[in-house]
Amino acid sequence: MSIDPDSDSLPPRRGIWLALVAVVVLIADVLTKVAVVATLEGEPPVRLLGGFVYLQLVRNPGAAFSMATGMTWVLSIIAVSVVVTIIWIMPKLRSVGWAIGLGLVLAGALGNLSDRVFRAPGPLQGHVVDFVSVFGPNAEYFPVFNVADSAIVCGGALIVLLALLGKDYDGRSTRTKAATEVETS
Repeated sequence: MSIDPDSDSLPPRRGIWLALVAVVVLIADVLTKVAVVATLEGEPPVRLLGGFVYLQLVRNPGAAFSMATGMTWVLSIIAVSVVVTIIWIMPKLRSVGWAIGLGLVLAGALGNLSDRVFRAPGPLQGHVVDFVSVFGPNAEYFPVFNVADSAIVCGGALIVLLALLGKDYDGRSTRTKAATEVETS
């Protein structure tokens, strides 16, 4: 009896990777935001690594680069959609790389969504806590960001790389699928 690796009857072991990455990164995001709010509220930026990095508390009502500042509720809906989509894909995962990438994106979406839901000024309007500014303080050269933002960017980059390499979330190679489809036509 052989087991087909693409069979839907296999346990979603890759989903464990997704969940583990998401939980670890989400905890890191929440803990760093709690620490930043507790220590940097009302303080000037803290210079680190010779000025390469500055830590400072910024409450962001919008997205990166101060886009969609008045559209916090739309950003919340987008985050919820991302979370639902990733949970829907989770049982179909057969790729560890995709599981890690999606876990990073999931953690980032949940981290920033939790700020939008639970922080002032109110539910679905809360401001995201950002605290890392690179190359200069006050977003002088690059937007201030947080662990969740970094997770979204890294997860998205990994997913794009896997897609470019022809690796699909279900563990199959898109190049192999294309060749198989051509052969059967």
